[in-house]
Amino acid sequence: MVAAAGNDQRLYEHDERAELRVSAAVLITLAAAGASAAGLASAAGPAHDAGAAGVEGAASGAQRLTVCADPNNLPFSNRKLEGFENKIIALIARDLGERIDYVWWAQRRGYVRSTLNESKCDIWPGVATGVGMVQSTRAYYRSTYVFVSRADAPLGKLTLDDPRLKTASIGVQMIGNDSMNTPPAHAIASRGIIDNVHGYMLYGDYDQPNPPAEIIKAVVDRKIDVALVWGPLAGYFSHRASVPMRMDAVTPAEDPRWPMEFAVSMGVRRGAGALVGRVNAVLEREQQAIDAILTDYQVPLEPLVPPPGD
Repeated sequence: MVAAAGNDQRLYEHDERAELRVSAAVLITLAAAGASAAGLASAAGPAHDAGAAGVEGAASGAQRLTVCADPNNLPFSNRKLEGFENKIIALIARDLGERIDYVWWAQRRGYVRSTLNESKCDIWPGVATGVGMVQSTRAYYRSTYVFVSRADAPLGKLTLDDPRLKTASIGVQMIGNDSMNTPPAHAIASRGIIDNVHGYMLYGDYDQPNPPAEIIKAVVDRKIDVALVWGPLAGYFSHRASVPMRMDAVTPAEDPRWPMEFAVSMGVRRGAGALVGRVNAVLEREQQAIDAILTDYQVPLEPLVPPPGD
């Protein structure tokens, strides 16, 4: 489960702009805050649920909105429709007067290519705004990576330049063995913090519930002192931990190489411009309700930048 800290030494061998695109797309799974701009994939094929979340009161002949989602990835989505993306998709479908079909597919590399771009799905919730291969709707939330530590640990108000990080045992989310890693992993490596860093695979052990949450459990169990985690994942599982936890936004957040804040949109397959427009109208109209859903899931929210023309 824990990757060798030495993997971080290879981070500089890749083009930084390409790494940023990879890191931004990590946020969509986040868990998230994962995957690469080249796509996400599954070792197994998809499972399909027709009408998995029907629209109450919709006409029997209502059109269907086919949604790609991970069946085991709280707080984002699961097969029981308990994730905040499930709730937001239900809100959108209700507003559009459509019924939902879910295509359940574990988010791994090749996921976008195998689903959206082969017309298996209409929409994919939770993509980093502007990520390649899909059209992005307007952003419906913006979040940040956070430091997560036990409340009883002397690690409050950390920043990336805090000297305490040089001696603390640190956990970071990692995407794979090819050093396509998250912004915090790059940021601390660039500061020479390597030997005390432990990598937790973003995909994790898929036989377990919500595998990306393992990094939070490691903090709870004192296997590591602090973790740098995508905000929605951190907020949800820290709030439900067996001991009091602390979260602080990772700062500086606007490093031009490794930004820590990202806006999140719905991804729509290319060529479906009409659907993008309809979903954008719903997202704008229902922003207050969406904010309430995100707050219920303890998602740390940063101010959204209004789209051009708003």
